[in-house]
Amino acid sequence: MLIQVINLQRTYQMGSVKVEALKDASFQIKEGEFVAIIGPSGSGKSTLMHILGCLDQPTAGSFLMEGQDISAVSENELAEIRNKKIGFVFQQFNLLPKATILQNVSVPLIYGGIRGRRRQLELAEKALQQVGLGDRLHHRPTEISGGQKQRVAIARALINNPALVLADEPTGNLDTKTGKEIMDIFRQLNKEGHTIIMVTHDQEIAEQARRVIQIRDGLIQKDEVIA
Repeated sequence: MLIQVINLQRTYQMGSVKVEALKDASFQIKEGEFVAIIGPSGSGKSTLMHILGCLDQPTAGSFLMEGQDISAVSENELAEIRNKKIGFVFQQFNLLPKATILQNVSVPLIYGGIRGRRRQLELAEKALQQVGLGDRLHHRPTEISGGQKQRVAIARALINNPALVLADEPTGNLDTKTGKEIMDIFRQLNKEGHTIIMVTHDQEIAEQARRVIQIRDGLIQKDEVIA
């Protein structure tokens, strides 16, 4: 089992008030699944995403990745898990503006133990070709469209061959046509065996995944497989 979430809770202290962002959430995700986590603003989906991405720790309950209890690892181990086991795709792209897209995609390899600049760039070029940007290697982010920027972000997420691709509102800054193209890429990646968890507030986008987990007020309301 890739992901196990068991009675997960996350409480924040806001002054004198306790806010329960997650309440007793439990589910499992197998390798090769494509799961959308959907909910309105303030539902707890972002909190859940941060925990699944090893960016935050639960207040109570357990989160296991590949059988490892993430709450029991050190900060250094968390950083290694984020770099080697999780590929992140963000709504805002988070690209380095002065670097070429080839250089942007190669960045995780620098921290991932892949030595040799030539080898790093070869792997980055292969990842960019996979998302249809083999002819844009030396362009900078300011020279490409929003959809192309998101393709770069997907290539960067894949570069270390992670166990999990975690996408946060990946179509949120894109028009409908471009968003569909990005979802086509995610579906193709899933067919190739990649495990994808996507966080969104858009029902139509969520239904393009193969499974939808609905969350509201910190509670999981529905968990269903899409035919």
